[in-house]
Amino acid sequence: MTQQLVLYPLLLQLFLSIILMFSWKRISWQRVISILGGILNLGVSIWLFAYIWENGTQTIQAGNWEAPFGITFVADTLAVTLVLLTSISGVAVSAFSASSIIPARLKFGYFPIFHFLLLGLIGAFLTGDIFNLYVWFEIIIISSFVLITLGGEKAQLEGAVKYFTLNILASMIFLTAIAVLYGLTGSLNMADLSIKVAAIENRGLVEITAILFLVAFGIKAAVFPLYFWLPASYHTPPSAVSAIFGGLLTKVGVYALIRVFTLIFVGDVFMQDTILVMAILTLISGGLGALIQTNLRKVFSYLIICHIGYMIIGLGMYTEVAIAGTIFYLIHDIVVKTNLFMVGGLIYRIKGTNNIKSLGGLYAEYPRLSLLIAIPLFSLVGIPPLSGFWPKLSLLNAGFNDQNWWAMGAILFASLITLVIIAKVWSNVVWKDKVELPKRINFRYFENLNKTRKIQLVAPIVFLSLISLYIGFGAEHVQQLSTRVAGELMDNQQYIDAVFKTGQNLKP
Repeated sequence: MTQQLVLYPLLLQLFLSIILMFSWKRISWQRVISILGGILNLGVSIWLFAYIWENGTQTIQAGNWEAPFGITFVADTLAVTLVLLTSISGVAVSAFSASSIIPARLKFGYFPIFHFLLLGLIGAFLTGDIFNLYVWFEIIIISSFVLITLGGEKAQLEGAVKYFTLNILASMIFLTAIAVLYGLTGSLNMADLSIKVAAIENRGLVEITAILFLVAFGIKAAVFPLYFWLPASYHTPPSAVSAIFGGLLTKVGVYALIRVFTLIFVGDVFMQDTILVMAILTLISGGLGALIQTNLRKVFSYLIICHIGYMIIGLGMYTEVAIAGTIFYLIHDIVVKTNLFMVGGLIYRIKGTNNIKSLGGLYAEYPRLSLLIAIPLFSLVGIPPLSGFWPKLSLLNAGFNDQNWWAMGAILFASLITLVIIAKVWSNVVWKDKVELPKRINFRYFENLNKTRKIQLVAPIVFLSLISLYIGFGAEHVQQLSTRVAGELMDNQQYIDAVFKTGQNLKP
């Protein structure tokens, strides 16, 4: 039973999706099933995380085909951490969707597709097979494309075309890279690939294959210069959809980069330098892009790009301290970015606009709500001791130890530019006097809700804000987790032994 535990989060999301399809016309049932199912999935994910923390990496072979011949699922500390974060974000967005998505959108299958998306995300984190990773990516793309177009508004369709075109291009490059890799090694199992790729004598061909993977995952992760699809699409769907996109979708690309370049393509100095340069340029270009935006959700979209740089700069430096900083930032960013887009949705429901210049007076009208909004905003900046401060400190420490002044400069620049941007948002949205809007956009959705509906809308933001505060004030626990993950990634023999059952002791 304990071995099957690896598959429980996957099977539960699949079961939820099917049940929700059978409740297609009963929207009220779908809301309840989605939230209760999300809570159950969170409990299962905590159980899985605790089991892996205690017992070390666990694997399961689909159909009892031994590795490397069958499809392998691997639950190491990194994978189960991301499954847990997916469940945390998933239950928050599910609750927020129930109170913020209008029935006209829900009746077209929002909740079933939403749980199919979570199924794809969890599958991508747990798979130990490179082709299976491609399959999970396709489930994610199809589900997200439906969610981004749900409602059929012009802006959504324009954003969806850009989103789908670039992501399908990334999938084609990914599939080509898999074909080349299979031609070189005759294997698709990632642990087996780690052994066989290291033994290939033609390192030039290996490097070309690695570049194909870097481009494919770079598009999905929205790194420089492959990010232009993201700010053109993430601000167009409902805020609940943007929340799950901003919190998790680009992180799948980051995860794939981390997994592939710590397990399969290891020790290539050229690739590490390339990733480092891309990370530095991502930090700078994303920050500058956010600085000139006036649409609140576009600001958040560009900040996603900027902060992806923090997550791959540690991979470029490739030391245990740097990788630990990357993992810590990944944990922090998933929670905060999900929360930020929900905050953006809440502000829209209060004010009726996303234009920063037309906002204002939020603190005067809703002082307690403003203080709640301050938590994700200033966590993003990294005001000590909030959650964004500690991973930046780890990354700066890694840069200093490696004497990588360019990386340190980019981290400090992105931190400064984020501070300026959030200060601008806080000043214009919260502190400044209320702006009188034209009657055609005089919008009082939130004000007209009853107390129960207001609580339903705010509760998911409170939940993720508490998680953010725990990450910040309980940083020693998150640092311990990040250090353990970094140790497992740097010593990939543990992963290989777990898959092939050759290790005498798979515990950390």
